[in-house]
Amino acid sequence: MFRVGLGQDSHKIKCKVQSAKCKISRLGGIELKNWEIIANSDGDVIIHALCNALNTAIGYGSLDLYAGPMFKKGITDSREYLKVALKMAKERGYKVNNLALMIEAQKPRLEKHREKICQSLAKILEMNQSQIGMAFTSGEGLTAFGKGKGIQVFCLVSLLK
Repeated sequence: MFRVGLGQDSHKIKCKVQSAKCKISRLGGIELKNWEIIANSDGDVIIHALCNALNTAIGYGSLDLYAGPMFKKGITDSREYLKVALKMAKERGYKVNNLALMIEAQKPRLEKHREKICQSLAKILEMNQSQIGMAFTSGEGLTAFGKGKGIQVFCLVSLLK
């Protein structure tokens, strides 16, 4: 038996001012240098979209149902939120078969980070990089994301029992 889930997330993004007070922003589990994703957590929109995709695949609700309370306890690393989503899927007898990611952002240009992001996600998900598809679009100035005001991610995941 298999299940399919769709997830989405988006956040504002800005060029990081280098200082000791800069918070860490991540994408797919890797640190994003020179850019700050505006969010309560580390702003990892890739992992947030993946969590939402896992949640919808198993018939659960939004990421914030568990990430909100975790954030209130000081947990801002989105990889910890992903562990919860994966645990819920595993408890129901599922494992991730593959995932597809579509990322829209005018800036920063993210294609150069593709390999590192895939490596990071594959390690977290305990799967081969070949099971992860990822594409980027600049948005051509048509949306807020295409105008450089933010980053948006759509994630499709398939689970196998």
